[in-house]
Amino acid sequence: MNMIVKRKNGYYIISLKAHKNLGGPYTTRAEALKRLQQVEYFKHKK
Repeated sequence: MNMIVKRKNGYYIISLKAHKNLGGPYTTRAEALKRLQQVEYFKHKK
């Protein structure tokens, strides 16, 4: 599971399990959500 976090530079996608940055900064939450959907898709595609 991942989450979107708002920081000073913009929105970031953070891994809850490993606390790693998976992408960002994104200017809007919608951009971050789109990227999060891509990450989840390819994570389960294996």
